[in-house]
Amino acid sequence: MLSVALRTLRSRWTTFAGSFVALSLGVGLIATMGLALAASLDAPARHPERFAEASVVVKGADTLRVPTRIGDRVAKLESPRPVPPSLARELAALGRTVEDRTFAVRAEGGPAGLVGHPWSTAAFAPYRVASGRAPRAADEAVATGDWTAPGRRIPTDRGTVTIVGTVRDLGFEQALFHTDDRAARLSPRVDQLVVDADPRAVRKKVAGSADAAGVRVLTGAGRKDADADPERDSEALVTVNAMLGTAAGVTGFVSVFVVASTFAFAVAQRRREFGLLRTAGATPGQIRRMVLAEAMVVGVGASAAGCALGARGAPVLAAWLVDDGLAPHWFAIGTYTWPYQLAFWTGLFVALSGAVAASRRAGRTGPVEALRDAAVDTGTMTRGRWFFGAGLLLAGIGLPVHALLTEPGGLLGRKSYTSGPMPLIVACALLAPVLVPPLARLLAWLPARLPGATGLLVRENTAAEVRRTAAVAAPVLVTVALTGSLLGATATIDGAKAGEIRQRTTADFVISGPGGAGAAEEGSGGSGAGGPGFDAATVERIRRVPGAVVSPTAASAVHVLEDGVALIRSDARAADPAALAATARLPLAAGRVTDLDDRSIIVTEEWERHTVGESVDVWLSDGTRTSLRIAAVMRIGTGGNGVYVTPRNAPGAPVDRIEVSLAEGADASAVAAGLRAAAERSGGQVFAKDAWVSASYPETDGRTRTGFLLVLGIALLYTGISLANTLVMAGSDRVRELAALRLAGATAPQVLRLVAAEALLVVAVGAVLGTLVAGVGLAGLWGALGILHAGSTLVLPWGALGAAAGACAVLATVSAVVPAALSLRLRPVEFAGTRE
Repeated sequence: MLSVALRTLRSRWTTFAGSFVALSLGVGLIATMGLALAASLDAPARHPERFAEASVVVKGADTLRVPTRIGDRVAKLESPRPVPPSLARELAALGRTVEDRTFAVRAEGGPAGLVGHPWSTAAFAPYRVASGRAPRAADEAVATGDWTAPGRRIPTDRGTVTIVGTVRDLGFEQALFHTDDRAARLSPRVDQLVVDADPRAVRKKVAGSADAAGVRVLTGAGRKDADADPERDSEALVTVNAMLGTAAGVTGFVSVFVVASTFAFAVAQRRREFGLLRTAGATPGQIRRMVLAEAMVVGVGASAAGCALGARGAPVLAAWLVDDGLAPHWFAIGTYTWPYQLAFWTGLFVALSGAVAASRRAGRTGPVEALRDAAVDTGTMTRGRWFFGAGLLLAGIGLPVHALLTEPGGLLGRKSYTSGPMPLIVACALLAPVLVPPLARLLAWLPARLPGATGLLVRENTAAEVRRTAAVAAPVLVTVALTGSLLGATATIDGAKAGEIRQRTTADFVISGPGGAGAAEEGSGGSGAGGPGFDAATVERIRRVPGAVVSPTAASAVHVLEDGVALIRSDARAADPAALAATARLPLAAGRVTDLDDRSIIVTEEWERHTVGESVDVWLSDGTRTSLRIAAVMRIGTGGNGVYVTPRNAPGAPVDRIEVSLAEGADASAVAAGLRAAAERSGGQVFAKDAWVSASYPETDGRTRTGFLLVLGIALLYTGISLANTLVMAGSDRVRELAALRLAGATAPQVLRLVAAEALLVVAVGAVLGTLVAGVGLAGLWGALGILHAGSTLVLPWGALGAAAGACAVLATVSAVVPAALSLRLRPVEFAGTRE
């Protein structure tokens, strides 16, 4: 059978070329995504930066550790505790100590993210004076980098300083170094303490101190934890990993689905050949083994070629991610083997799977099939297709309905609307012999009634050639369904979030913190600041503006233990209850905002315990455990509402947003001018209500949007290649059919118009099915938003759907017309005599 299979491959190479190209491209895409995904799991080893030359660093408690019955649950504190003064005095007895402080600084003309440090800590990086000298007076400072120069006077929110020196930028921070005394006045708390002593003695001293709970002693590579963001490399890959994971999953589905469809069509179109073999004495088992041998040869070769394509494509993808700022500059493809293994064996499995069902049909082919000239497909709906098609159809509809009844919030997750259409897509493909004929007849109803035979022939040919129509419509269905599902879901959810912002904001003005443009999400946890926040003096100046009812709020966080084992973090916003009630309208399901006090909390229905009056144990942002009474409960909405507490329960959280309502009879323009004058010195931005709502309109995260466009681009590219392969393969089998049309009197242009119209009708069938699949998924999402009291207009991206369908139509038309035009170079008699 292998020798027969090899001879068949040589004689029908045009048929198998399409399957080979489709499979190799699919394997290449899987390998590319797998390699990039593997690279996103590995961050480079982070070495100490600020304290590379320090022997021992003692760091205040920055980790929350909660014991449970299955082990300790650990979380990072949003407000780390300082090194206790008593411990600092004890450690000073062991050797020389240097106190480290870090505080945000806003300097005129300075870089974003500028921080202040005491000069004595500069030696541990080590920083060396590149120009000028070290600071000696309270109003002197040394700057990193070349954004300023010695002798310049720089106004800052901490007072005006004279730059007396600069140090080389080491790449991990932008800093202003003050004298130690000045830094201590600006930031009294000691964040970290460098100790020049034996590490064992330091650990012993810390372990024996009564005030050292949670304090860490850092040595060796562990000193990296004293840097500002020691996990930034790993965190930088989280979004990349999520984006590539989504892209890999969808790409894998698209490639596997289209390859299986293409390969099955390539086998199914050979029924006359199988009939001849049966006439020559071949048994059904021999036919099946021959088909499987062909699939094995094509699968092995195409999978190997695909792995080679993936090896070249992955570095290109990584470079694109870096150039677009989606991945850190060091992101690169390493040496991995499992993506190649996964891609190769997936490709071979898909090839064999696509051939198994076809081989069974081929084995059942009788000798009489060799005498058939009719192009009508029969026996396409097997019991297996009915079983799996109906099952996936029920799953595609039933699972969203079950989620609506049990957990509607789950339908709002990205995984839900990216994977949700898959069962329906496969179901439509399996049920294509049932769906395609009536849909094709419906779409061709009007053209079939126009003068001439073209419309009638288009309708009947499309309805009769079910396998060809299904193979061409399948990639169109995938592309259109993914376009509608991904873009429509994000637009619908964004619209719902915008509606929540509009309903919740009742303040006349919103002052965003320094560096913020108001574009952060408006959930209670979103800061909207992007900067260090407002100092107490600025808040007081804003309070004194005549006619302004002021509500300062600060971003913080709390942790709660649910089910006795899960430590859940919730964004929190700290606010004065009375002022909050005057400037915001929270989506309350129970309770009142004014009932909030220092011993209570406002939670959402997402919490395990959310009954008004019930007490719940929480851990505050600095790790303090406390029991708070539930004063009110907010509806879930689109999620991310967080919780509300009073400023006392948000230790260390700076005010980053101030909402202002007009007092009765106050002049809006005068209040706006007063607010701008009061906030100008600290860099705050004043927004009128409508401007704030507009600036806060939630948009899909740039990386997520890019990931979706990557997925859709790959799907469209794959659709184009698949359409070309399938239509070229089908065109080679339509020689006799087109010859009959020519002999019946059809001109060459009429034949080409017929072929083009058939391609367009098949694309329309796939586009309609894809739109229906996307519509079903979006209807479930829309229903979930309604149940969650976050109603939104259902957004179906007609422009994007039209663009996707239009691109598919162009690709299909060209792929169908070009082979037909080449065939028309023969005379009609030669055309009719061409053998398959």
